[in-house]
Amino acid sequence: MNFYDEIASNKRKSVLLIACFFAFVVFLGLFIGVMYGNSYFGLGLAIVIGVIYFLFSYYGGSNAILTMTKAKEATKPQYTHLINVVEGLSLAAGLSKVPKVYVIEDTALNAFATGRDPEHAAVTVTTGLLHKLNRLELEGVIAHELSHIKNYDIRVMMLTAVMVGLTVLLSDFILRSFLWGRRDNRESNQLSLVFILIGLALAILSPLIGELIKLAISRKREFLADASGALLTRYPKGLADALRKIKEDPDPLVDHANKATAHLFISTPFRKEKSSFMKNLFSTHPDIDERIKKLEEM
Repeated sequence: MNFYDEIASNKRKSVLLIACFFAFVVFLGLFIGVMYGNSYFGLGLAIVIGVIYFLFSYYGGSNAILTMTKAKEATKPQYTHLINVVEGLSLAAGLSKVPKVYVIEDTALNAFATGRDPEHAAVTVTTGLLHKLNRLELEGVIAHELSHIKNYDIRVMMLTAVMVGLTVLLSDFILRSFLWGRRDNRESNQLSLVFILIGLALAILSPLIGELIKLAISRKREFLADASGALLTRYPKGLADALRKIKEDPDPLVDHANKATAHLFISTPFRKEKSSFMKNLFSTHPDIDERIKKLEEM
């Protein structure tokens, strides 16, 4: 598969997953509306909560992530080499503005991009990455992160995170309604047993379903950024070699990373565990060997 086929394939899959996620949130809203005899109420509730979540994430999410990970802005002359790489590849990518550059003091080999759009974006790398990668490998990693910015992956994942939060709140609302608010309805048999069971199942399973969809989107966006980054540098081997070093890192744990920010990194910021179907299903990143293989086939 060539660069363009890989990029087009992952874009289609990402759009499909996001559409499924959106439909699922709408369904939860409609279900709440049916519970209370007014479908507009459920949809309105979902929209209001979603807008509040989105505005908070849109305008404050990036700074919160940088603060959470203890990232510090890179300055010259200490990080001249890194800044020059970001500036050069940003120009090649056609970005309207060069992203800010940050560094995390950590021996782990990792990097991530954040921000709401190309005009308000940042690229962050660990000092361990700077020390261990050569120039071509570093360019591969930076190109990957700039591709996240150019492809608006940072906004897509922000929207996905909002939807996950929304499913959790809506499912909790459904559960509480059945446990307390709708008790009189149950006693007067206004709701059928089947309807109650469906509602409880949604309340329990919705957060899990939402999280699985978010993780699937995250994995697809990683493949897309790999392909776009390779297209940007015209040297897939650089990123493949970088991923190989990241895979072999004896201490991949990024100290200030957590589950809320894990999907942002180029590779999981936690200690590696033995691969399995269930592990891969709940992983924020696709298998790194599969990513390397795809890059080497380009």
